[in-house]
Amino acid sequence: MKVAVAADHAGYVLKEEIKKYLAERGCEVIDFGTSSAEVKVDYPDWGFKAAEAVATHKAERAVLVCGTGIGMSISANKVHGVRAALCHDHFTAVMSRRHNDANVLVLGARVTGADVARDITAAWLDEPFEGGRHAFRLDKITAYENENSKKPEASSGGGRTVVIDHPLVRHKLGLMRNRNTSSKDFRDLVQEVAGLMVYEVTRHLPLEEIEIETPIEKTNVFTLSGKKLAIVPVLRAGLGMVEGILKLIPNAKVGHIGLYRDPKTLKPVDYYCKLPSDISEREIFVVDPMLATGGSAAAAVSHIMERGGRKVSLVSLIAAPEGIAAFHEAHPNIDIFVAAVDSHLNDHGYIVPGLGDAGDRLFGTK
Repeated sequence: MKVAVAADHAGYVLKEEIKKYLAERGCEVIDFGTSSAEVKVDYPDWGFKAAEAVATHKAERAVLVCGTGIGMSISANKVHGVRAALCHDHFTAVMSRRHNDANVLVLGARVTGADVARDITAAWLDEPFEGGRHAFRLDKITAYENENSKKPEASSGGGRTVVIDHPLVRHKLGLMRNRNTSSKDFRDLVQEVAGLMVYEVTRHLPLEEIEIETPIEKTNVFTLSGKKLAIVPVLRAGLGMVEGILKLIPNAKVGHIGLYRDPKTLKPVDYYCKLPSDISEREIFVVDPMLATGGSAAAAVSHIMERGGRKVSLVSLIAAPEGIAAFHEAHPNIDIFVAAVDSHLNDHGYIVPGLGDAGDRLFGTK
């Protein structure tokens, strides 16, 4: 894990202790300073740097330290996409991850001893995000942040990588990985997993209240607030996910982008693009089962944005860390939704352990 660290003069000594502890855990530490406890500096100058490293995916997490932690916390939370938590004990560290998915930990050197700070850091690094109702609440914060940001083209999630690890998704993904699964069963599973993922992918869609009449009486219910949606599969493997999504949002329009990966260069080559004429007015879900090198997905999104698309998310079944990093580098404000993040890419650009070539397995061509 890459962890950025930063401190002002008051937090320098504790920052060095935390940096040593992170290295002991095997983390790759990126130190943004300061480099002395004697020279007085302004905490925002250092806090912004580390927080921006998280926001731009140069680091997965960050630990910031100042005298009380308050200044660093305020500074970090001004950075788009950052959720900084000021923690004073084990419990607050655990809850900041479990309920708030905090990606930046803030410590107060003048109120927290080194041993307690190490325990806080350990708990914060180890605790997973619980998701569920807490994800829904975070989505509301993110939506407000985006609506009031000076970045009008930011996507609904501000460049997150969201792993949808519901037990049913994990179960069906395990069946898909099995090399003995038939093409028919594989196709069915891809549709089912895509349909299950839609619940999280569309969680942020706005609702409005309307009056209807049930067989018993009039009542108020919720309906989608006139949201225009589009699904754009990357040919050919992306086609396998479309039907599963359309079952839940049947009024979405469907575009198509044709790309293939050159087997020698591993670079995307495009050959077809057909999008709805009102693509600029729609929220767009680009679907591609495998996010391997990230080149094809990034190229597909670039095509869409060149043709007026603005609100775009990428939906994949399995991703490699290399693909996630490459995609976010090309499109830092766009969300990625995946069912699993695997270990790495092999020499041929395939995801390991992966599930093989999704297109071949969908259509029985190999």
